[in-house]
Amino acid sequence: MRRTALLLMVFSLLAAACGSGSETTAPGTTAPTTTVAETTTTAAPATTTLPAEYDIAALEQSVVKILAQGTFIDPEIGIQFNSAGLGTGFIISEDGLVVTNNHVVTGAALLQVWVPGEDEPVNARILGVSECSDLAVIQLSGDGYSPLSFRDDPATTGLDVYAAGYPASDASTIEGVDYTLTSGIVSSLTADGETNWASVDDVLEHDARIRGGNSGGPLVDENGEVVAVNYAGIDASDQNYAISIADARPIIDELVAGNDVDSIGVNGQAIYDAEFGINGIWVASVESGSPASDAGIEPGDIITNVEGLFIATDGTMRDYCDILRTKGPDATMSIEILRYASDEFLEGELNGDTLVQSFSFAQEFDDEVVGTGPDVGTYADYMTVTDDTGLITVSVPTEWGDTNGAPNPTFGPSIYAAPDLSGFLDTWATPGIIVESNPDLTSADLQGVLNEMDYSNACVYEGAEPYEDVLYTGTLELWSDCGGIGTIAVVLAVTPFDGSYVIRMMFQAVDDRDLDAADQALASFVANV
Repeated sequence: MRRTALLLMVFSLLAAACGSGSETTAPGTTAPTTTVAETTTTAAPATTTLPAEYDIAALEQSVVKILAQGTFIDPEIGIQFNSAGLGTGFIISEDGLVVTNNHVVTGAALLQVWVPGEDEPVNARILGVSECSDLAVIQLSGDGYSPLSFRDDPATTGLDVYAAGYPASDASTIEGVDYTLTSGIVSSLTADGETNWASVDDVLEHDARIRGGNSGGPLVDENGEVVAVNYAGIDASDQNYAISIADARPIIDELVAGNDVDSIGVNGQAIYDAEFGINGIWVASVESGSPASDAGIEPGDIITNVEGLFIATDGTMRDYCDILRTKGPDATMSIEILRYASDEFLEGELNGDTLVQSFSFAQEFDDEVVGTGPDVGTYADYMTVTDDTGLITVSVPTEWGDTNGAPNPTFGPSIYAAPDLSGFLDTWATPGIIVESNPDLTSADLQGVLNEMDYSNACVYEGAEPYEDVLYTGTLELWSDCGGIGTIAVVLAVTPFDGSYVIRMMFQAVDDRDLDAADQALASFVANV
């Protein structure tokens, strides 16, 4: 099934994004796991000390450990109920305002914050978030906290800096994760801030070592003033990145006031794979009451298109965030969603119409198929069938056990499936499907392929429409009342997005349940050459 192919692709993308090596990664838990020990891949950085004239204890009292608990969809292990992720934050007011990263807190059902000197965690609530700038402000209960101040002077290359936080370690409990402090210098003021989970034009690069769990922690100068907010790192080369406080301050002010900035309410990251032709924002969790939630977006969805623009085609959040910054998150915007958990392509609007299935034969032609009896019901189970070469797969009802996967000598790899192939091929009274691919044809040949599949001698032509999903693009034609008995024929001619070969499909629907099977076939077919 297509969702299986997509899932394997997403596995590989996310494995690359979350591993060590040359990839830039968020030093927090974007896809939280159930225990701290399970998130650990490297030891915590060694603790260093600030200059003698600065009180190190004062800095530690202002840096907090954040536990975000909720239900998240992880592309590698699926749904995670009541899972916990670790991050860092820093206090900016005596009444408990805390700055952290969006990817630490968005979508969490419960936030618990460990404040140094306190025996029990403190509850907190989210005031505002910015998906695109990866910033958030949360409010701790209580007061009398020790805030940090922001540095007024601009950062400079060579500036001595210190990274404070709670990186994941070998501790088996949240309580066991220790506070650490590392030192370094600012090496660049204009590092590229475009990543697969945030979109910031320029960020600071420094070598004060940070690791998973440091997300949202402060980068301070010798006076303990906040220079930037840590949000990313490259483990292998020990390069670390932080959002400068000069860029963050106006956004933080909005978040403190309770306003989200460039956010629709998702915790997600960009994915892109040219081979599979898939792109979009993978949604790990959704904030209740947000525009995303109201539209019907769910954890595990992939937002593929916003306002007619395919997003994340460069593997970053850039296009997605540029649209939000242009339109504003409160604007009505068209969206398209891939929900492979149910093999659906959905379309709708943010701040407008909720998501519905993009196209459904079952809904479109329910009244036009005669059917074989008063109550034909639905197919109870489906199976995946494959041609003899292993290049073509499609999901069909288990009752369609008569199959032929031999290559078509006049076209290419093919799979035929039906309850009875002879009845399907010789009459209009038996449902069935053909999926074939041809390596010698290109996108220029699509119309010719459609012309060869002309059923005007037996059916009523209902018209053609452009067809596009996450893998293929082309044309879909519909024929009705085939054989004068109400049968519907679906004809599809498509290519991958590079136009390098052609796939054709013919589906024959005899009764209402076959329309559901046609929806399943369109959502699941994968054909290579």
